[in-house]
Amino acid sequence: MTSPQSDPAPQPPPQGHTHGHTHSHGPAAPVSKHLRKVIAAVLIPFATAVVVGLIAFWPGGVPDHERTGVGFDRQTQDGKVVQVVKVDCADVNAAQVPPTGDTSTPSGREAVNEQEGECAKATIEVTTGNDKGRQFVEVVQPDAPRQLREGQGVVVAYAPDAPRDLQYSVTDVNRKIPMTLLAAIFALAVVAVGRMRGVMALVALAVSFAVLTLFILPAILQGSNPLVVAVIGASAIMLAALYMCHGVTARTSVAVIGTLISLLLIGLLGSLFIGWASLSGNTDDNTGLIHGLYPDIDMSGLLLAGVIIGSLGVLDDVTVTQTSAVWELHQADPRMGWRGLYRAGIRIGRDHIASVVNTLVLAYAGAALPLLLLFSIAQSSVGTVANSELVAEEIVRTLVGSIGLVASVPVTTVLAALVVSADRPGARTSSSTAATPARTGRGRRRKA
Repeated sequence: MTSPQSDPAPQPPPQGHTHGHTHSHGPAAPVSKHLRKVIAAVLIPFATAVVVGLIAFWPGGVPDHERTGVGFDRQTQDGKVVQVVKVDCADVNAAQVPPTGDTSTPSGREAVNEQEGECAKATIEVTTGNDKGRQFVEVVQPDAPRQLREGQGVVVAYAPDAPRDLQYSVTDVNRKIPMTLLAAIFALAVVAVGRMRGVMALVALAVSFAVLTLFILPAILQGSNPLVVAVIGASAIMLAALYMCHGVTARTSVAVIGTLISLLLIGLLGSLFIGWASLSGNTDDNTGLIHGLYPDIDMSGLLLAGVIIGSLGVLDDVTVTQTSAVWELHQADPRMGWRGLYRAGIRIGRDHIASVVNTLVLAYAGAALPLLLLFSIAQSSVGTVANSELVAEEIVRTLVGSIGLVASVPVTTVLAALVVSADRPGARTSSSTAATPARTGRGRRRKA
Protein backbone atom coordinates (compact mmCIF):
# COMPACT_ATOMS: atom_id res chain seq x y z
CA MET A 1 0.00 0.00 0.00
CA THR A 2 1.40 3.35 -1.01
CA SER A 3 1.18 6.51 1.02
CA PRO A 4 -1.41 9.17 0.07
CA GLN A 5 1.29 11.69 -0.74
CA SER A 6 2.47 9.64 -3.73
CA ASP A 7 -0.95 9.31 -5.43
CA PRO A 8 -1.47 12.80 -7.01
CA ALA A 9 1.70 12.76 -9.11
CA PRO A 10 2.73 9.55 -10.89
CA GLN A 11 6.24 10.66 -11.89
CA PRO A 12 7.78 12.11 -8.68
CA PRO A 13 7.54 8.91 -6.58
CA PRO A 14 10.43 7.12 -8.35
CA GLN A 15 12.60 10.15 -7.67
CA GLY A 16 11.48 10.19 -4.06
CA HIS A 17 12.11 6.48 -3.86
CA THR A 18 15.62 6.84 -5.24
CA HIS A 19 16.46 9.57 -2.76
CA GLY A 20 15.11 7.59 0.20
CA HIS A 21 16.77 4.36 -0.91
CA THR A 22 20.14 6.09 -1.15
CA HIS A 23 19.84 7.37 2.40
CA SER A 24 18.97 3.91 3.70
CA HIS A 25 22.41 2.64 2.61
CA GLY A 26 24.37 5.62 3.89
CA PRO A 27 25.48 6.58 7.39
CA ALA A 28 23.14 7.56 10.17
CA ALA A 29 21.32 10.87 9.87
CA PRO A 30 23.66 13.75 10.66
CA VAL A 31 23.55 15.43 14.04
CA SER A 32 22.88 19.10 14.52
CA LYS A 33 25.30 21.76 13.32
CA HIS A 34 26.07 22.79 16.91
CA LEU A 35 27.07 19.24 17.90
CA ARG A 36 29.24 18.91 14.81
CA LYS A 37 31.06 22.06 15.87
CA VAL A 38 31.58 20.69 19.39
CA ILE A 39 32.98 17.40 18.05
CA ALA A 40 35.21 19.27 15.60
CA ALA A 41 36.47 21.50 18.42
CA VAL A 42 37.72 18.39 20.21
CA LEU A 43 39.03 16.36 17.27
CA ILE A 44 40.70 19.04 15.14
CA PRO A 45 43.17 20.09 17.89
CA PHE A 46 43.79 16.41 18.65
CA ALA A 47 44.47 15.56 15.01
CA THR A 48 46.69 18.63 14.72
CA ALA A 49 48.67 17.54 17.78
CA VAL A 50 49.12 14.07 16.27
CA VAL A 51 50.45 15.55 13.00
CA VAL A 52 52.81 17.85 14.93
CA GLY A 53 53.99 14.86 16.99
CA LEU A 54 54.66 12.82 13.85
CA ILE A 55 56.73 15.65 12.40
CA ALA A 56 58.61 16.35 15.65
CA PHE A 57 59.50 12.71 16.33
CA TRP A 58 59.91 11.52 12.74
CA PRO A 59 63.03 9.34 12.87
CA GLY A 60 64.23 9.48 9.28
CA GLY A 61 65.15 5.78 9.20
CA VAL A 62 66.64 3.08 11.42
CA PRO A 63 70.04 4.04 12.93
CA ASP A 64 73.03 2.09 11.65
CA HIS A 65 74.87 -0.35 13.90
CA GLU A 66 77.60 -2.94 13.59
CA ARG A 67 76.11 -6.39 13.14
CA THR A 68 76.69 -8.80 16.02
CA GLY A 69 75.87 -11.99 14.09
CA VAL A 70 73.55 -13.07 16.92
CA GLY A 71 69.88 -14.01 16.53
CA PHE A 72 68.08 -11.84 13.99
CA ASP A 73 71.06 -9.50 13.78
CA ARG A 74 72.76 -11.49 11.01
CA GLN A 75 73.35 -11.06 7.32
CA THR A 76 71.04 -13.45 5.48
CA GLN A 77 70.49 -14.60 1.92
CA ASP A 78 68.12 -16.99 0.18
CA GLY A 79 69.21 -20.53 -0.57
CA LYS A 80 67.96 -23.80 -2.01
CA VAL A 81 68.53 -27.43 -1.02
CA VAL A 82 69.97 -29.13 -4.11
CA GLN A 83 70.79 -32.55 -2.64
CA VAL A 84 70.11 -34.58 0.50
CA VAL A 85 72.07 -37.76 1.27
CA LYS A 86 71.55 -40.06 4.29
CA VAL A 87 74.77 -40.83 6.21
CA ASP A 88 75.71 -42.35 9.57
CA CYS A 89 75.98 -39.68 12.23
CA ALA A 90 79.23 -41.24 13.47
CA ASP A 91 80.85 -40.70 10.05
CA VAL A 92 80.20 -36.95 10.17
CA ASN A 93 80.80 -36.51 13.93
CA ALA A 94 77.35 -34.96 14.34
CA ALA A 95 77.23 -35.60 18.08
CA GLN A 96 79.30 -36.96 20.94
CA VAL A 97 78.28 -39.37 23.68
CA PRO A 98 78.60 -37.77 27.15
CA PRO A 99 81.93 -38.60 28.81
CA THR A 100 80.08 -40.31 31.67
CA GLY A 101 78.15 -42.54 29.29
CA ASP A 102 75.00 -41.71 31.29
CA THR A 103 71.93 -42.20 29.10
CA SER A 104 69.39 -41.66 31.88
CA THR A 105 69.22 -37.93 31.23
CA PRO A 106 67.43 -36.38 28.22
CA SER A 107 70.67 -34.82 26.94
CA GLY A 108 72.51 -38.12 27.26
CA ARG A 109 69.84 -40.11 25.39
CA GLU A 110 69.68 -37.48 22.68
CA ALA A 111 73.45 -37.54 22.19
CA VAL A 112 73.49 -41.35 21.92
CA ASN A 113 70.64 -41.35 19.39
CA GLU A 114 72.39 -38.71 17.31
CA GLN A 115 75.68 -40.63 17.41
CA GLU A 116 74.14 -43.96 16.46
CA GLY A 117 71.36 -42.68 14.17
CA GLU A 118 71.18 -41.67 10.54
CA CYS A 119 71.85 -38.01 9.70
CA ALA A 120 71.00 -36.02 6.58
CA LYS A 121 73.87 -34.45 4.66
CA ALA A 122 72.33 -31.57 2.67
CA THR A 123 74.02 -29.56 -0.07
CA ILE A 124 72.77 -25.96 -0.08
CA GLU A 125 73.17 -23.45 -2.91
CA VAL A 126 73.09 -19.70 -2.21
CA THR A 127 70.63 -18.10 -4.65
CA THR A 128 70.97 -14.37 -3.83
CA GLY A 129 73.73 -11.89 -2.97
CA ASN A 130 77.36 -11.62 -4.03
CA ASP A 131 77.97 -15.35 -3.47
CA LYS A 132 75.07 -16.48 -5.66
CA GLY A 133 75.75 -20.03 -6.88
CA ARG A 134 78.08 -20.91 -4.01
CA GLN A 135 77.39 -24.26 -2.33
CA PHE A 136 78.00 -25.55 1.19
CA VAL A 137 77.14 -28.63 3.22
CA GLU A 138 74.78 -28.73 6.20
CA VAL A 139 74.47 -31.80 8.44
CA VAL A 140 71.02 -32.28 9.99
CA GLN A 141 70.79 -34.54 13.02
CA PRO A 142 67.93 -37.08 13.21
CA ASP A 143 66.26 -35.41 16.21
CA ALA A 144 66.49 -31.88 14.78
CA PRO A 145 63.09 -30.10 14.72
CA ARG A 146 63.71 -28.88 11.17
CA GLN A 147 64.49 -31.48 8.50
CA LEU A 148 65.56 -30.51 4.96
CA ARG A 149 64.40 -31.95 1.63
CA GLU A 150 65.53 -31.52 -1.96
CA GLY A 151 64.22 -28.43 -3.74
CA GLN A 152 63.26 -26.72 -0.48
CA GLY A 153 63.88 -22.98 -0.16
CA VAL A 154 65.85 -21.93 2.90
CA VAL A 155 67.27 -18.83 4.55
CA VAL A 156 71.03 -18.93 5.09
CA ALA A 157 73.05 -16.82 7.51
CA TYR A 158 76.39 -15.34 6.44
CA ALA A 159 79.28 -14.87 8.88
CA PRO A 160 82.05 -12.98 7.03
CA ASP A 161 84.62 -13.44 9.82
CA ALA A 162 84.30 -17.24 9.95
CA PRO A 163 86.50 -19.68 7.97
CA ARG A 164 85.33 -19.99 4.37
CA ASP A 165 83.80 -23.45 4.81
CA LEU A 166 81.80 -22.25 7.83
CA GLN A 167 80.65 -18.84 6.57
CA TYR A 168 77.19 -20.04 5.54
CA SER A 169 74.65 -22.01 7.56
CA VAL A 170 70.93 -22.70 7.30
CA THR A 171 69.00 -20.58 9.77
CA ASP A 172 65.37 -21.05 8.68
CA VAL A 173 62.98 -22.27 5.99
CA ASN A 174 61.86 -19.84 3.27
CA ARG A 175 58.12 -19.35 3.80
CA LYS A 176 57.52 -16.46 1.39
CA ILE A 177 55.25 -18.33 -1.04
CA PRO A 178 52.74 -19.80 1.48
CA MET A 179 52.70 -16.56 3.49
CA THR A 180 52.06 -14.48 0.35
CA LEU A 181 49.31 -16.86 -0.79
CA LEU A 182 47.64 -16.75 2.63
CA ALA A 183 47.74 -12.93 2.59
CA ALA A 184 46.17 -12.93 -0.90
CA ILE A 185 43.37 -15.26 0.25
CA PHE A 186 42.76 -13.01 3.25
CA ALA A 187 42.56 -9.90 1.06
CA LEU A 188 40.18 -11.59 -1.40
CA ALA A 189 37.92 -12.77 1.45
CA VAL A 190 37.80 -9.28 2.97
CA VAL A 191 36.97 -7.63 -0.36
CA ALA A 192 34.44 -10.31 -1.36
CA VAL A 193 32.46 -9.93 1.84
CA GLY A 194 33.14 -6.30 2.72
CA ARG A 195 33.04 -4.84 -0.81
CA MET A 196 34.17 -1.19 -0.64
CA ARG A 197 34.35 -1.30 3.14
CA GLY A 198 36.68 -4.26 2.80
CA VAL A 199 38.90 -2.37 0.36
CA MET A 200 39.11 0.57 2.75
CA ALA A 201 39.87 -1.80 5.63
CA LEU A 202 42.83 -3.21 3.70
CA VAL A 203 44.05 0.30 2.90
CA ALA A 204 43.76 1.21 6.59
CA LEU A 205 45.70 -1.96 7.46
CA ALA A 206 48.48 -0.90 5.08
CA VAL A 207 48.54 2.56 6.68
CA SER A 208 48.79 0.96 10.13
CA PHE A 209 51.80 -1.13 9.09
CA ALA A 210 53.37 1.93 7.47
CA VAL A 211 53.06 3.95 10.69
CA LEU A 212 54.44 1.03 12.70
CA THR A 213 57.44 0.33 10.45
CA LEU A 214 58.26 3.87 9.28
CA PHE A 215 57.58 5.81 12.49
CA ILE A 216 57.09 3.83 15.71
CA LEU A 217 59.92 1.29 15.43
CA PRO A 218 62.63 3.61 14.00
CA ALA A 219 61.71 6.41 16.43
CA ILE A 220 62.13 4.07 19.41
CA LEU A 221 65.48 2.86 18.03
CA GLN A 222 66.57 6.49 17.63
CA GLY A 223 66.15 6.90 21.40
CA SER A 224 62.77 8.68 21.58
CA ASN A 225 60.54 7.96 24.56
CA PRO A 226 58.68 4.71 23.69
CA LEU A 227 55.51 5.80 25.50
CA VAL A 228 55.28 9.14 23.68
CA VAL A 229 56.05 7.51 20.34
CA ALA A 230 53.46 4.77 20.95
CA VAL A 231 50.75 7.29 21.88
CA ILE A 232 51.44 9.41 18.78
CA GLY A 233 51.66 6.39 16.48
CA ALA A 234 48.59 4.68 17.94
CA SER A 235 46.61 7.93 17.62
CA ALA A 236 47.62 8.27 13.96
CA ILE A 237 46.62 4.65 13.29
CA MET A 238 43.32 5.16 15.10
CA LEU A 239 42.39 8.29 13.14
CA ALA A 240 43.33 6.76 9.79
CA ALA A 241 41.69 3.37 10.40
CA LEU A 242 38.41 4.59 11.87
CA TYR A 243 37.76 7.41 9.43
CA MET A 244 38.84 5.43 6.38
CA CYS A 245 36.71 2.41 7.30
CA HIS A 246 33.64 4.14 8.74
CA GLY A 247 33.59 7.56 7.10
CA VAL A 248 34.00 11.09 8.41
CA THR A 249 30.81 11.23 10.48
CA ALA A 250 29.74 12.23 13.97
CA ARG A 251 29.28 8.53 14.76
CA THR A 252 32.91 7.78 13.90
CA SER A 253 34.09 10.87 15.78
CA VAL A 254 32.39 9.69 18.96
CA ALA A 255 34.12 6.30 18.57
CA VAL A 256 37.46 8.10 18.13
CA ILE A 257 36.94 10.12 21.33
CA GLY A 258 35.93 6.98 23.26
CA THR A 259 39.00 5.13 21.98
CA LEU A 260 41.28 8.03 22.91
CA ILE A 261 39.96 8.20 26.48
CA SER A 262 40.40 4.43 26.88
CA LEU A 263 43.95 4.56 25.48
CA LEU A 264 44.85 7.26 28.00
CA LEU A 265 43.48 5.09 30.81
CA ILE A 266 45.50 2.08 29.56
CA GLY A 267 48.64 4.24 29.39
CA LEU A 268 48.20 5.52 32.95
CA LEU A 269 47.43 2.08 34.44
CA GLY A 270 50.20 0.42 32.46
CA SER A 271 52.76 2.99 33.57
CA LEU A 272 51.67 2.63 37.21
CA PHE A 273 51.70 -1.17 37.41
CA ILE A 274 54.75 -1.79 35.23
CA GLY A 275 56.71 0.48 37.56
CA TRP A 276 55.12 -0.89 40.73
CA ALA A 277 55.76 -4.52 39.70
CA SER A 278 59.35 -3.65 38.69
CA LEU A 279 58.96 -5.11 35.21
CA SER A 280 62.14 -4.42 33.25
CA GLY A 281 60.84 -5.48 29.84
CA ASN A 282 64.12 -7.37 29.27
CA THR A 283 63.09 -10.99 29.67
CA ASP A 284 64.32 -13.02 26.70
CA ASP A 285 67.07 -13.27 24.10
CA ASN A 286 65.40 -10.85 21.70
CA THR A 287 64.88 -8.06 24.22
CA GLY A 288 68.39 -8.72 25.57
CA LEU A 289 69.81 -8.30 22.07
CA ILE A 290 67.88 -5.04 21.58
CA HIS A 291 69.18 -3.73 24.89
CA GLY A 292 72.71 -4.76 23.96
CA LEU A 293 72.57 -3.02 20.58
CA TYR A 294 70.74 0.08 21.82
CA PRO A 295 71.39 0.45 25.56
CA ASP A 296 69.66 3.84 25.66
CA ILE A 297 66.25 2.34 24.90
CA ASP A 298 63.90 2.32 27.89
CA MET A 299 62.87 -1.35 27.90
CA SER A 300 60.06 -0.91 30.43
CA GLY A 301 58.77 1.95 28.29
CA LEU A 302 58.94 -0.38 25.30
CA LEU A 303 56.81 -2.87 27.22
CA LEU A 304 54.23 -0.15 27.92
CA ALA A 305 54.24 0.90 24.27
CA GLY A 306 53.47 -2.70 23.32
CA VAL A 307 50.52 -2.75 25.74
CA ILE A 308 49.05 0.40 24.17
CA ILE A 309 49.50 -0.71 20.56
CA GLY A 310 48.26 -4.23 21.32
CA SER A 311 45.05 -2.90 22.89
CA LEU A 312 44.26 -0.48 20.08
CA GLY A 313 42.81 -3.00 17.60
CA VAL A 314 40.30 -4.46 20.05
CA LEU A 315 39.43 -1.00 21.37
CA ASP A 316 38.47 0.16 17.87
CA ASP A 317 36.10 -2.77 17.55
CA VAL A 318 34.42 -2.12 20.91
CA THR A 319 33.98 1.64 20.52
CA VAL A 320 32.67 1.46 16.94
CA THR A 321 30.21 -1.29 17.88
CA GLN A 322 28.89 0.58 20.91
CA THR A 323 28.52 3.84 19.00
CA SER A 324 26.69 2.11 16.15
CA ALA A 325 24.39 0.35 18.62
CA VAL A 326 23.38 3.63 20.28
CA TRP A 327 22.83 5.31 16.89
CA GLU A 328 20.59 2.46 15.70
CA LEU A 329 18.63 2.51 18.96
CA HIS A 330 18.03 6.23 18.49
CA GLN A 331 16.85 5.72 14.92
CA ALA A 332 14.50 2.95 16.06
CA ASP A 333 12.98 5.21 18.76
CA PRO A 334 13.91 8.91 18.34
CA ARG A 335 11.88 9.79 21.46
CA MET A 336 14.26 7.88 23.74
CA GLY A 337 16.33 10.19 25.97
CA TRP A 338 20.02 9.81 26.67
CA ARG A 339 19.44 7.82 29.85
CA GLY A 340 17.27 5.30 28.02
CA LEU A 341 19.79 5.08 25.21
CA TYR A 342 22.59 4.53 27.70
CA ARG A 343 20.72 1.78 29.55
CA ALA A 344 19.87 -0.02 26.31
CA GLY A 345 23.38 0.44 24.92
CA ILE A 346 25.11 -0.75 28.08
CA ARG A 347 23.07 -3.97 28.01
CA ILE A 348 24.54 -4.66 24.58
CA GLY A 349 27.96 -3.63 25.87
CA ARG A 350 27.89 -6.14 28.73
CA ASP A 351 27.69 -9.02 26.25
CA HIS A 352 30.51 -7.42 24.28
CA ILE A 353 32.66 -7.06 27.40
CA ALA A 354 32.27 -10.74 28.31
CA SER A 355 33.32 -11.98 24.88
CA VAL A 356 36.12 -9.48 24.26
CA VAL A 357 37.82 -9.94 27.65
CA ASN A 358 37.75 -13.71 27.25
CA THR A 359 39.17 -13.34 23.73
CA LEU A 360 42.00 -11.11 24.95
CA VAL A 361 42.98 -13.42 27.81
CA LEU A 362 42.96 -16.49 25.56
CA ALA A 363 45.00 -14.69 22.91
CA TYR A 364 47.75 -13.86 25.40
CA ALA A 365 47.57 -17.34 26.95
CA GLY A 366 47.92 -18.91 23.51
CA ALA A 367 50.97 -16.78 22.74
CA ALA A 368 52.59 -17.80 26.05
CA LEU A 369 51.55 -21.47 25.85
CA PRO A 370 55.10 -22.94 25.48
CA LEU A 371 56.20 -20.94 28.52
CA LEU A 372 53.22 -22.16 30.54
CA LEU A 373 54.07 -25.73 29.53
CA LEU A 374 57.58 -25.31 30.92
CA PHE A 375 56.17 -24.20 34.25
CA SER A 376 53.79 -27.18 34.25
CA ILE A 377 56.69 -29.55 33.60
CA ALA A 378 58.57 -27.99 36.51
CA GLN A 379 55.42 -28.48 38.66
CA SER A 380 55.62 -24.88 39.83
CA SER A 381 52.80 -23.45 41.90
CA VAL A 382 50.43 -20.86 40.42
CA GLY A 383 51.93 -18.21 42.68
CA THR A 384 55.46 -19.01 41.53
CA VAL A 385 54.44 -18.93 37.88
CA ALA A 386 52.57 -15.62 38.22
CA ASN A 387 55.46 -14.04 40.11
CA SER A 388 58.03 -14.76 37.39
CA GLU A 389 58.72 -11.70 35.25
CA LEU A 390 57.94 -13.48 31.98
CA VAL A 391 54.42 -14.39 33.10
CA ALA A 392 53.92 -11.20 35.14
CA GLU A 393 54.45 -9.17 31.96
CA GLU A 394 51.67 -11.07 30.21
CA ILE A 395 49.38 -10.74 33.24
CA VAL A 396 49.90 -6.98 33.44
CA ARG A 397 49.51 -6.67 29.66
CA THR A 398 46.26 -8.67 29.71
CA LEU A 399 44.68 -7.05 32.77
CA VAL A 400 45.58 -3.46 31.88
CA GLY A 401 44.28 -3.94 28.34
CA SER A 402 41.12 -5.60 29.64
CA ILE A 403 40.45 -2.78 32.11
CA GLY A 404 40.75 -0.30 29.25
CA LEU A 405 38.34 -2.37 27.15
CA VAL A 406 35.82 -2.64 29.97
CA ALA A 407 36.02 1.11 30.60
CA SER A 408 35.59 1.89 26.90
CA VAL A 409 32.07 0.44 26.89
CA PRO A 410 30.39 2.83 29.38
CA VAL A 411 32.56 5.76 28.25
CA THR A 412 31.71 5.37 24.57
CA THR A 413 28.07 4.49 25.27
CA VAL A 414 27.44 7.59 27.38
CA LEU A 415 29.22 9.82 24.84
CA ALA A 416 27.17 8.41 21.98
CA ALA A 417 23.92 8.67 23.98
CA LEU A 418 24.59 12.31 24.90
CA VAL A 419 25.52 13.27 21.34
CA VAL A 420 22.72 11.51 19.50
CA SER A 421 19.99 12.42 22.02
CA ALA A 422 20.96 16.09 21.85
CA ASP A 423 20.09 16.02 18.15
CA ARG A 424 16.59 17.23 17.30
CA PRO A 425 15.03 17.46 13.82
CA GLY A 426 14.53 21.18 14.24
CA ALA A 427 18.23 21.66 15.05
CA ARG A 428 19.48 20.09 11.86
CA THR A 429 20.77 22.13 9.02
CA SER A 430 17.88 21.31 6.68
CA SER A 431 14.30 20.17 7.15
CA SER A 432 14.75 17.58 4.41
CA THR A 433 17.28 15.73 6.55
CA ALA A 434 14.73 15.41 9.36
CA ALA A 435 12.25 13.86 6.95
CA THR A 436 14.69 11.24 5.69
CA PRO A 437 13.44 8.32 7.87
CA ALA A 438 9.88 8.66 6.52
CA ARG A 439 11.03 8.64 2.89
CA THR A 440 13.34 5.73 3.58
CA GLY A 441 10.48 3.68 5.04
CA ARG A 442 8.22 4.33 2.01
CA GLY A 443 11.11 3.48 -0.32
CA ARG A 444 11.66 0.15 1.38
CA ARG A 445 7.94 -0.72 1.32
CA ARG A 446 7.75 0.02 -2.42
CA LYS A 447 10.79 -2.13 -3.07
CA ALA A 448 9.30 -4.94 -0.99
